[in-house]
Amino acid sequence: MEIKMPKFSARIKELRKEKGVTQVEMAEFLGCQPRHYQKIERGEINIPSVMLERLADYFEVSTDYLLGRSDNRRIL
Repeated sequence: MEIKMPKFSARIKELRKEKGVTQVEMAEFLGCQPRHYQKIERGEINIPSVMLERLADYFEVSTDYLLGRSDNRRIL
């Protein structure tokens, strides 16, 4: 069963745009192909926990915020 995470997808896209980086730059940061990153941002694939942690650190937000479990961006 495939699980979609629309809040996660929307939040990483919003954070990326706020930071002023491209999808290609995000792919390079994560060590994946741009097409793979695009699929992450569209919610077509789920990511490993290590990648989730890297994104949270990069955007300086909590993993709970990225996952849509909290509306508080602050890291506890």
